Amino acid sequence: MKEGIHPRVNQVIFLDASVGFKFLSSSTKSSGETMEWEDGNTYPVIRVDASSASHPFYTGKQRDAETGGRVDKFKQRLAQKK
Repeated sequence: MKEGIHPRVNQVIFLDASVGFKFLSSSTKSSGETMEWEDGNTYPVIRVDASSASHPFYTGKQRDAETGGRVDKFKQRLAQKK
């Protein structure tokens, strides 16, 4: 493999500020913001909008998307005409 073409992989803290959830993982991204982790070391912090702690799919608070599709609307219109 060629030298010097691959990004550096560092340990970073991913922080979901909406629920205060954070986890340590490897990433090629970095940040100027740092935070101390549970092991006593300081790592860069990457803020994320959603994580497994706040995403509706993982929390079970998903909205019901099938609240009346095309077929249901058609049946309602047909029933009104009778």
